[in-house]
Amino acid sequence: MNQKALRTLEYDKIIAQLVEYASCESGKELCRKLVPSIDYDEIVTAQRETTDAVTRVRQKGGISFGGVKDIRASLKRLEVGSSLGIVELLSVSALLTTAARAKSYGRHEDDQLSGDSLEQLFSVLEPLTPVNTEIKRCILSEEEVSDDASPGLHHVRRSMKNIHDKIHTQLNSILNSNRTYLQDAVITMRDGRYCLPVKSEHKSNVPGMVHDQSATGSTLFIEPMAILKLNNDLRALEIQEQKEIEMVLADLSNQLVPYQDELLVDFQVLTKLDFIFAKAALSRHYQASEPRFNKKGVIHIKDGRHPLLDPSRVVPITVHLGRDFDLLVVTGPNTGGKTVSLKTVGLFTLIGQAGLHIPAFDGSELSVFDEVFADIGDEQSIEQSLSTFSAHMTNIVQILGQADSRSLCLFDELGAGTDPTEGAALAIAILSFLHNMKCRTMATTHYSELKVFALTTPGVENACCEFNVETLQPTYRLLIGVPGKSNAFAISSKLGLPDYIIEDAKTHLEAKDETFEDLLTHLEQNRVTIEKERIQIESYKMEVEQLKARLTQKEERLDERRDKMIHDAREEAQRILRDAKDTADQTIRQINKLASESGVGKELEAERARIRGKLKEVDSSLSLKNQAKEPQKSIDPKKLKLGDGVRVLSMNLNGTVSSLPGPKGDLYVQMGILRSLVNISDLELLNEQSVSGPTLGSGNGRKKTGSGSSSTRMSKSLSISPEVNLIGMTTDEAIPELDKYLDDAYLAHLPQVRVVHGRGTGALKNAVHKHLKKLKYVKDFRLGVFGEGDSGVTIVTFK
Repeated sequence: MNQKALRTLEYDKIIAQLVEYASCESGKELCRKLVPSIDYDEIVTAQRETTDAVTRVRQKGGISFGGVKDIRASLKRLEVGSSLGIVELLSVSALLTTAARAKSYGRHEDDQLSGDSLEQLFSVLEPLTPVNTEIKRCILSEEEVSDDASPGLHHVRRSMKNIHDKIHTQLNSILNSNRTYLQDAVITMRDGRYCLPVKSEHKSNVPGMVHDQSATGSTLFIEPMAILKLNNDLRALEIQEQKEIEMVLADLSNQLVPYQDELLVDFQVLTKLDFIFAKAALSRHYQASEPRFNKKGVIHIKDGRHPLLDPSRVVPITVHLGRDFDLLVVTGPNTGGKTVSLKTVGLFTLIGQAGLHIPAFDGSELSVFDEVFADIGDEQSIEQSLSTFSAHMTNIVQILGQADSRSLCLFDELGAGTDPTEGAALAIAILSFLHNMKCRTMATTHYSELKVFALTTPGVENACCEFNVETLQPTYRLLIGVPGKSNAFAISSKLGLPDYIIEDAKTHLEAKDETFEDLLTHLEQNRVTIEKERIQIESYKMEVEQLKARLTQKEERLDERRDKMIHDAREEAQRILRDAKDTADQTIRQINKLASESGVGKELEAERARIRGKLKEVDSSLSLKNQAKEPQKSIDPKKLKLGDGVRVLSMNLNGTVSSLPGPKGDLYVQMGILRSLVNISDLELLNEQSVSGPTLGSGNGRKKTGSGSSSTRMSKSLSISPEVNLIGMTTDEAIPELDKYLDDAYLAHLPQVRVVHGRGTGALKNAVHKHLKKLKYVKDFRLGVFGEGDSGVTIVTFK
C-alpha cells in the first residue's frame, strides 16, 4: 500500500490512537508496524481476532499485558551459558505471571467463547509456575535477595547480623566512656567501616585507624582498634554474601535453561494478544463493528462515521459502490461534506484491511484492494515550483500509471485549478479511462459537465451532499443517485447580494446550463417531497400496527368475557336442573310409596325412569366439558426447558415444566400442589410463569375460589427458597418458622433444603435436629460439608 495514500487519508493518526491502547512496549511496537494487508484470508482472520477479543472483553472484562517484558536478550545469554542478573530474572518472572493471568483469563465456561480464534493462543501459554514461584521466593526486589534463597546465604547473613550487633555494642561502650573526645555522640561509616567522629586534638586518646576527616580538619573519623577485627570479619562476610547471591542467581538461571523455547513462545504470544486486545479497545472506543469483506470490489458502508471527527457532531453517511456502478461522482456546495465522505471511504478501506473494525452499522461491507490511491487536498509546492493544478496533475499521472481493476481511486475536486472548460473535459477523460479500466473510483467536483457525464454513462452514478437552502447549512448527508447543485445564487441571495445582480448573473448562464440547473432544482424538490411522504408513510404504518395490536387485545378480552359468561350460565343451568331432578326424585318416591298398594307402582317407576333419562340428556348437554383446545403455536421439544411456564389446555390450568418430554412427548407439569403427566401437544408456552389452582365447588354448585390460606400455600410452593436462615432466633421462635418452611418446601416438591442455624453454642442446632426426627416426610438430614457451610448448616432430604 503506497505511503502517500496512508498519509493523505490520515491512517497514521488511527495507528497513533491504537498504540495508546497497547499495554507493553512490544505490543506498542506491533501496533506501530501495522499496515493494511492485501491477503483476503489474512484480513478475515485479523478481523475475527478483533471481534473475538471484543466479545471476551464484553463478557469477562479487560485484561492487562503490562507485565510483558522483552526477554529475548536474556534468552540469548542463557543460550551461551551466562547467568541472568536480578533485573533480568524479575523480568522473566513478570512475563510468567502475566502468562498465568492470561491463561486463567482464557479459560471459559461459555459455549459462545468455545472455539474462537483466540482460544489457541491462550492454550499455548506456559506459566511455568514452579520456576516462577522459586524466582519470587528468592528475589524480593531489584536490590534485595531473600535470606532464605539458599542455606549458605542464610548462614552468612545471620553471621553478619551477629557481628553488627557486637560492633554496635563495642562502639556504644567506647562512645559512652569517651564522650568528651568526640565531636558528636554518633556512629558513622566511612568506606564501609564503622567509625567515630573524634575531635582532632584528642586523636591520641582514641587509638585506631583514621579513615577520613571533615572539610575543616576539626573532626577525624577513626575506626577504634577494639572493632578493627570485627570490621574485617564483616568485610569478609560481605564478600561471601555476594558469592552466595551469585550462586543463587546462577541456580535460578539454570532452572530456566530447559524452558527457553516456552519462554520465547510466551513472549511472542502475549505480545500478539496485547496487540489484538488493543484493536478491541479501539473498536469499543469508536463503537465500531466488524465489516464483511469480498473480492468483487463491492463497498457498502452503512451509517459510517469518520473516526477522527467529533463523535457528538459527526453525521453518519451511507455509501455504496461497485455493485451497480463502479464510478461515483459527488457534487454539492463547499463545506458540504464531500471531502469527508471521500476520506471516510478511503480510511475505512485501509483500517479494515489492517484488521481494525470500522465505526459503522453492523453488516457494512468492504472489498480487498491491492492499492488505494488518493488525490485530496492542496498539493501546491513552492519548492518544486508547482502550482496547485500542476501538483495535482503530477499525482494523477502517477495514479493512472499504476491503477488497475483491483484499485480504489479517490479524487477531490478533479480538474480544478485551471480553465473550467478544459478542466471539466480533462476530468471526464480521466474518469472515462478509469471507468474503462474497471477501477472503483469516487470523485468530487463542481463541474456541471461531470454531472451530465454521470447521468449519461452506464456504470457511473451521481451523488450529492445535501444542503438546506433555508438555513444556508449543509446537512452532511450523502444522497446517491441525485446530482447536487452549487446553490451559489441561493446562498448569495440569503447573504444579502442584491437581486438585480443575481438576475444579471443568470443572464450570463448558457441556456443549457440554466435548463440543467432548473432540472436539478426540480429533482431536489421532488426528492424532498418524496422523503417527507416516506416519513409520513412510516408513521402511518407504525400507527396501523399499534391499532392492530390494540384491536387484537380487545378481541381476546371479549372472547374471554364471552367464555366466562357461557361458563357461568351453564353452571347456573346445571344447578337449577340438579335441584329439579332432586325434587322430582323425591316426589316420585313419595308417590311410589303411596301407590304401592294400588298396583300402579311399575307404571310409575317406568315413567320415573323416562323422566330421569330426559333430565340426564339435558344435564349432559349443559355439563361443563373440558374441550381440548389446539395450541396457538406448537412447542419444539428440544427447546423446552425445566421451569418453563405452560398452560395445560385440557385442564385450563397454568403450571411449570418439571420433567423433559419422553420419546412419546409425555412430561410432568407442576400446577400448584398438583403434578400431572400430560402430552406436549396439550401444552402452550406462556410468556410469564403462573399457576392456577383447581376450582373448588360448594354444595349448591356455585363456583368458588379457594380460601386465602390455600392461595398463600400455593404461592409459596412456587417461590419457596432452597434454604431457611434461623440465625439470631431463639429456639421457641425458630422451630415454628422451621416447621412452616419445611411444609411449604415439601409441597413444592423440593428434593432437599438447607437449614442455616449457625454454630454458636449448639442449642439451636440440637433443637433443629430433634424436631427433624419427628417429621415423617423427612428422609434424612446431615450437617453440611466444606463448601456447604460446615457445621453451621443442616442439609435436609425429603422422602
